[in-house]
Amino acid sequence: MPLPDIESLRCFVEAARTLNFTRASQVVGLTPAALGQRIKQLEDQLGVALFHRTTRKVELTEAGLSMLPHASATLEQAQGCVLAARGDLGPAPMEITIGTRHELGLSWIQPMLADLGERFAHVSFHLFFGSGEDLNRRVLSRELDCAISSRRMIEPTLDFVQLHREDYVFVGQADLLQRRAAPDEAALEGHKLIDVGPELHLLHYLRGTEDSIDPQAFGGFRWMGTISAIQSAVLAGEGLAVLPLYLVNDNLGAGRLAKVWPERTLLHDWFRLLFRADDARVAFFRALGEAMRAHPLM
Repeated sequence: MPLPDIESLRCFVEAARTLNFTRASQVVGLTPAALGQRIKQLEDQLGVALFHRTTRKVELTEAGLSMLPHASATLEQAQGCVLAARGDLGPAPMEITIGTRHELGLSWIQPMLADLGERFAHVSFHLFFGSGEDLNRRVLSRELDCAISSRRMIEPTLDFVQLHREDYVFVGQADLLQRRAAPDEAALEGHKLIDVGPELHLLHYLRGTEDSIDPQAFGGFRWMGTISAIQSAVLAGEGLAVLPLYLVNDNLGAGRLAKVWPERTLLHDWFRLLFRADDARVAFFRALGEAMRAHPLM
């Protein structure tokens, strides 16, 4: 069934409020005959009588009484649409859940939440911690509003704002490297490689350089699942690893970690704010990305 138009509802509400078609017509700027025609068209569209009309009085029917609060609310909502479009009501409240890796969420996103809350006072921000592939999947399925990821973009339904460059370093425990000396490629068999998992995701940033590294040159492997756990294992002297520079900077500066082959430049990646390209809030996500980019990576 077609929905009644706003002006017909306005005529109905004024007629119901005054119970006088002449006074109601003056409010809506129509002649009494034109207002009566509007009411008649509305009744025909709905298939019910809204008023009992005689030459002496006008009364609402039971259907009219039932419809009146809904019609009034609809007019208020329509007025709200006009005010919102003009910016008179300010931004609409939003709940936004940002997906992130655990380490990045704690070191970078959580400290900026207070600033984001001031910049976007109408938004309540929440965090969800997960892995790169899982975060992408949850954005695609709309379980997350957006996510921070350095994973390569392959889904055409996703859009992104580029945030910060993610540099990588090949590191080991400083004392371990001093005792054994920094290994050359022929001596890697004396060290375990610590990575996220068997796919050797982090080693890629070293292997992809001009001087390719054979994973079998290492004396063994250990999978730790997350980069913070990898760093802990490296700090304990359990092996070598490729890790994000932002994560290990403090330990490098404090001399707890040291670079292996410091002259070699590893590949880099980019952190991106991912969101669905068909999301109605694309403009907001772009503004959010700009605000996040103003915060140095930590």
